[in-house]
Amino acid sequence: MVLVSKAPALVWEAHMTGTGKLGQLKQKEPWPYVNHYSFHILDPDWGHLTIKMSGHPPFGAQVMLNGHEYVACQAQKAGVGFTKQDNCFTTVTNAAELTQVADTLSQQETAGRLRQLCERWIYTTCLCFALDLEEQERSVFHYKYSVYQMEYSRNLLFQSGRQMDEIFQALIDRSRAPLDLDRIRTIFGDKKRPHYDKRKKNPTRWGVVVETPAYDVTIFKVHYGKMTLKIYSKGERVLRIEVIVHNTREYRWSRSLPAFPEIVSRLKGILERFLNAVGCINACFVSDETLEKLPQPVQIGQTRVGGIDLNKPRMRRVAEAVLALSAAPAGFTASDLAHQIHSMSGQAESEYGPRRAAYDIKKLRAKGMVGKIGKSRRYEAVPEGLRSLTALLVLREKVIRPLLAASLQPEPPGKPANPLPLDHHYENIRAGMRGLFTDLGIAA
Repeated sequence: MVLVSKAPALVWEAHMTGTGKLGQLKQKEPWPYVNHYSFHILDPDWGHLTIKMSGHPPFGAQVMLNGHEYVACQAQKAGVGFTKQDNCFTTVTNAAELTQVADTLSQQETAGRLRQLCERWIYTTCLCFALDLEEQERSVFHYKYSVYQMEYSRNLLFQSGRQMDEIFQALIDRSRAPLDLDRIRTIFGDKKRPHYDKRKKNPTRWGVVVETPAYDVTIFKVHYGKMTLKIYSKGERVLRIEVIVHNTREYRWSRSLPAFPEIVSRLKGILERFLNAVGCINACFVSDETLEKLPQPVQIGQTRVGGIDLNKPRMRRVAEAVLALSAAPAGFTASDLAHQIHSMSGQAESEYGPRRAAYDIKKLRAKGMVGKIGKSRRYEAVPEGLRSLTALLVLREKVIRPLLAASLQPEPPGKPANPLPLDHHYENIRAGMRGLFTDLGIAA
């Protein structure tokens, strides 16, 4: 199948010399909109792929592949049983064997197989409509391949869809504030809505929806430049964690096709760090030893730095900013920390700059909460540090502070109309704390 659409593309413009000969070739600026031809192909090894080619010289092309299609084809050849919904495996008879098939995409040989795939189709099936095989050979026309965009995902299969929803929603509620998420959105499906839907008149109200889901889809997104980290439900019992690099040109990575396995490994590391950060925030803990040693000064290298006192607004803002930056794919610098504090608190740059941020980072490093990435000036929060910082902030803001305020009131000003389990816990603890304060002579 071949589809035609218009899109901007590099187009060469030929200039003639005064003697009527062909002169310089110059590219048109800005890039004009020209016809692009999308060739939809079924490959026996890679499944469905699309080659989108410009109809004007130099015939720029994009080859779009789906790794799930490749894994499905190879799993069928290996005799691994599975069921698949769109680009998602919903059931698997042998998860270990399917994982082995998927891991072949990160092998060094994958770049060679990708080159063979491209050259198997792009010259004989696509380019031949613009340059026949004889013209291709005479002009020595050939393509060089590079990686432009890539997605790396990990799917978690649950036995119960209800259990998956409960875990995912709890994860969102606990991680939304610490990670400073800029987008939590729900795209509502059309299940049980056979009537005419007025929303379809204005789809932009609901964002860009590629497919109509059968179930409500909650998307947990974190954006960092040209990279996106997200968690979302896929179907009824599948939770997908995904990292997307939208343009590899924005990063100091090798983009040529032989670097494909290296890029896969980078994205895998980013995804694992993201999961570690979210997991540590979701299940936080702080030990008695940490509470005792936190305010004490300590030596780091040749420098003696002060302790950490979260009762001071400055250190609380630093802790909140570190949690917000904990999922950054490449870590963070002192300038990033200062900028994050400015954006979260509205504090002026003159009051808190990179130098103060560097000193606070040094204090966190001395306490083992932040680590340095190699020999660079970038840092990342370590798992134990994330758990401790999250627990300390939650204890102060969600436990001690509201309980102290509520315990001094004879009765709460009003009860919620639809109390949650958390509201009942707060009420029980408030009543118990008030009685304890009375016995200790603390309550007014």
